Amino acid sequence: MKLKVKAKARDGVVKVKMLIKHQMETGRRKDKKGALIPAHHLTEIMAEYQGNKVFSTEVGPGVSKDPFLAFYFKGAAGDSLKISAIDTAGETGSVEVTIK
Repeated sequence: MKLKVKAKARDGVVKVKMLIKHQMETGRRKDKKGALIPAHHLTEIMAEYQGNKVFSTEVGPGVSKDPFLAFYFKGAAGDSLKISAIDTAGETGSVEVTIK
């Protein structure tokens, strides 16, 4: 999985936009031979700022391929923000960005 994150501060509020490249298989789709494709989707996405969790969500198979999420929190430019994600296969992805 690949995470693309942009974080911009304005008047003490940080706006975060993220795109997570992930296939998000539901487990209900079939391949060309008619066999079910195993479920493989994100389960949790988290954001940490200065050691505190500022965003967390549980994700299920109903979310589309390559999900886009946005959220706001109180913060400042120049600080760092860490985003991490976990999927059903136990794969993880994380990125740390500097808030602009």
